[in-house]
Parts: sequence; structure tokens; C-alpha cells
Amino acid sequence: MNEQAGVEERPSDRLRLLLGQMCSTNTHTGNIPALEGLCAQAAEAGCNMLCLPEASGLMNRNRSAARQIICQEAEDPYLAACREQAARYGLWLHNGSSPVLGHGDLPVNRSCLIDDKGEIVARYDKIHLFDVRLADGTCYLESSGYEAGVEAVVAETPWGRMGLSVCYDLRFPHLYRDYAKAGARLMFVPSAFTRPTGAAHWEVLLRARAIENGCFVVAAAQSGEHDDGRQTYGHSLIANPWGVVVTDLKEPVGSVVVDIDLSESDAARQQIPSLENQREYEMRVMGSPRSV
Repeated sequence: MNEQAGVEERPSDRLRLLLGQMCSTNTHTGNIPALEGLCAQAAEAGCNMLCLPEASGLMNRNRSAARQIICQEAEDPYLAACREQAARYGLWLHNGSSPVLGHGDLPVNRSCLIDDKGEIVARYDKIHLFDVRLADGTCYLESSGYEAGVEAVVAETPWGRMGLSVCYDLRFPHLYRDYAKAGARLMFVPSAFTRPTGAAHWEVLLRARAIENGCFVVAAAQSGEHDDGRQTYGHSLIANPWGVVVTDLKEPVGSVVVDIDLSESDAARQQIPSLENQREYEMRVMGSPRSV
């Protein structure tokens, strides 16, 4: 609020960000040099913000090994490096996510938004965990290694409100709808998609979330073969509020500078006012089952 004028200051519409694509290692310290390099690139390019993928600080599916190095947020060396670099370069930094110890026995997959003074202004713990049991007996239970978050988080920034999410959250559109209704003009979707699901669903889901909610979707991703043997899809991308892919990093590790005009979100919501037109309704199941 501008106290002298007595009016609320309008957020800035212009945001220059560096979208970073990584192939993170299985140690915190192994990922700090990549972080430092991306921060330097962002500062040199005059960016306001750096956006990183899920598990940017630690990528390790060996849960027993990972648990030996996952620590409380205040002790995490990678997060400390993120804060130091943000303050050093006067840069907002979205760390994508990195595991830290939660309230119970399991870690949480935590996403942090850090301001240009190195302060954490928003924390989000991944809500939706990927638990699957396939017909061939394959079983993957993310909930056996991580504690689920319980709060959706919208961050106040100089560019307006931004919604935080992580990877598998992308498949739950109501989360992004709630963010849009809360005024978010941009949604973060840091991810580590596998190659099969990435090729099939990644771009279309991101574009859908952008179109449905009239917002920018910023999705930094992991890419390549990791120390633990996992292969990730890459294709870090940004979709604008009309669903157009503004940039796609394809598969190599690297980065791209993108200029965003967040007023495009306001314009898209005026052209297609689905947030205003949404109505409450009741569900009714009719008819009766018949044997055949």
C-alpha cells in the first residue's frame, strides 16, 4: 500500500526469468555448482527470477541412501546456497523443490520461493504423491518415502500472486483452479517427468492448465540420466494464458531467458471469463443398474 497516496500499488507486469533445466545428482553438494552457474547466467542477463526443476537439490531414488543426507530445512546446504546466491545477485529464486525432513518420520518434497534478499517468502510441500499398482505387479508408492503436504500456497510477489505446485500435482486441475480464483497470474510446475509419461502427457497438461485458468505456467524440468539410474524427460517449458508454448528447452541440460508480460493473464481472463462464470452445482446419479 502506498500510504501517501492511499492506494494499493499495482504489481509489475514485466518479468524476465531464466528457466533452468538440470540433471541433478544424488548429493546436495553435487548440485550447488549447477545452481551457482545458473544464478550467474540469470544475473548477467538482467533477469528478475531464476526457476529450477523438482529435486534440483537432491535426486536419489535410493531411499535408504537419501535418508542419510536429507536434513531439516535450516540445515540443508543446498537451500542455504540458494538463499546466498539470491541475495548475492539480487535475484528471486524458485528452487523447484528439494527434500527436507517434515514433521514426522518421512521427508517432504518442499518447494521454496526466495526473494532478492535471500529470504524464503513461500514454502509448499507437494500435496499429491504418486502411488500406483499396475496389473503386471509393478508397484511404486511415493507415499512410502514422503509425507504429503496439506496446504496449497499462493505467494505474493512484485509481479502479483503466484501458485506453487510440484510435478504430479499437474494431474489435479482443481488445485490450479483454486490458485486462479485466489488471484494467481502464474503457476510454478517444477517437475521430473519420466520419458514415457512426458512424451504422452507433459505438454498437453501444462497447456491445459494455462488455458483453463488464463495464467502463465512455468515448468522447469529435470532431463537426462541421473546417478540413481532414473531417466527424465526434460522439455522445460513456459505456456502463456492462451496455451501457446513460449519456450521449450527440449532435452539438453541448459537454460533460456524469457520475458513475460503478466498483463496477458488479465487480458485472457477478460476474453474468456470462466473464473467469473463458474457456478456451484450438485451431483445426481440417475437410473438403476440392470443385469445383462
